[in-house]
Amino acid sequence: GRGGGRRGRGRGRGRGRGDRGPRGGKNEESTVWHPVTKLGRLVKNSKIRTLEDIYLHSLPIKEAEIIDSFVQLKDEVMKIMPVQKQTRAGQRTRFKAFVVVGDNDGHIGLGVKCSKEVATAIRGAIIDAKLSVVPIRRGYWGNKIGKPHTVPCKVNGKCGSVRIRCVPAPRGTGLVAAPVPKKILTYAG
Repeated sequence: GRGGGRRGRGRGRGRGRGDRGPRGGKNEESTVWHPVTKLGRLVKNSKIRTLEDIYLHSLPIKEAEIIDSFVQLKDEVMKIMPVQKQTRAGQRTRFKAFVVVGDNDGHIGLGVKCSKEVATAIRGAIIDAKLSVVPIRRGYWGNKIGKPHTVPCKVNGKCGSVRIRCVPAPRGTGLVAAPVPKKILTYAG
């Protein structure tokens, strides 16, 4: 028939789903990381040993795989909220995902991504969170015995209308905070 021996509908080379590559799903070459930045190449060739070396020289991290090669991060979706844009035909709904990543040992990052689909938004937010990973300075309350267990001094922070204040506390106090900051600070370690 006119369909070119395929499924018999349509007019031949229509708007199909494109050539989806070789059969059998993804080939293993796509999972190998090919760095595109100078920092990425240095990390892949093991010229830079730790994440602290990058922070020491204030180098911008543009690839999420750089972070993956140094620390094992756990991630958690904090919130997914629909956002709408008014158009002539009605509303266009997209999903905004907030993800926090951390290794429970002094590194934490927060990522935000908006997308038409929830899964894509989460995936993008995880990458964004990895790119925004920062080191957390920890200290002592009282005697310097054992490992650091609290913030080194009183710290104030403000973003938008939200103000946060971290105060050092004795060992064993735990985190005394609202549920969301508590979850985020847990990932910081």
